[in-house]
Amino acid sequence: MEMNNVAIPSASPEALSIGALLLDAGKITASDAERIIQAQKNKGLRFGDAAKQLGLITEDDIQQILSQQFNFPYLAKTDTIFHHDLIAAYQPFHKQVEVLRALRSQLMLRWFTKQQKCLSVVSSERSEGRSFICANLAVVFSQLGERTLLIDADLRQPNQHSLFKLEQKHGLADILAGRQNDSAIIQIPQFRDLSVLPAGTVPPNPVELIGRSMNECIQQWQSRYDVILIDTPAFQQGIEAQMLATISAGALLLARQNKTRLADMEAMKMALLESATHCVGAVINEFK
Repeated sequence: MEMNNVAIPSASPEALSIGALLLDAGKITASDAERIIQAQKNKGLRFGDAAKQLGLITEDDIQQILSQQFNFPYLAKTDTIFHHDLIAAYQPFHKQVEVLRALRSQLMLRWFTKQQKCLSVVSSERSEGRSFICANLAVVFSQLGERTLLIDADLRQPNQHSLFKLEQKHGLADILAGRQNDSAIIQIPQFRDLSVLPAGTVPPNPVELIGRSMNECIQQWQSRYDVILIDTPAFQQGIEAQMLATISAGALLLARQNKTRLADMEAMKMALLESATHCVGAVINEFK
């Protein structure tokens, strides 16, 4: 194999693969690769271990490369592309992310099918971690290879554009108002299977906009995505959360530990059941 016009000495397939990815990422030079392979042969080390022993790369560099080899994208902790509340994007081995993966597995078993692809995440009040859970769930679904669309349908106080550091120009509200098309959906380059639709222009009439054409939009998007997650406004702020849950047919109920009142959760659940929404499950958020 030849990279940057300098031949890399023959070595194991693992060395060639990791070495090429490290070269492409700019973590090592071609001359560094030669030193690493020589040290690997002399000491009987794996390519990555030899590179670390020479002080040319770090453990984080190795984990980044392995994520590429196994098609499991995530970002280095030093990256500032997104808000660091996206822990699934930055710390895939953190215990919080393991909980999110467990939740993903339950949802795959209990809800998402070829026929059912949409789920609203609802909570009673603001500041219960709804946007945090939605965003990180979207990341872990995309890491599984599911074509995932995250919709910020909180047209009162949107947050997803801040988490993904997107410009809040056009989004869902503009599509529903007929002023924008699906080009407002942003494909996230760092996660091939993840797209985000920000809220867009904050409107004076969110209820009317959602009632006007949200159902039709969801029907269209279900043909393009495997998983659609909807970040809703707080249930007590208005009727939109209930409307969105009805449109998606299913709702994941979210409570925040030591904050959410049981009576509020019960009232929310009853309102959803009365509107023929399936309550897929409930999650107690301890993290955010």
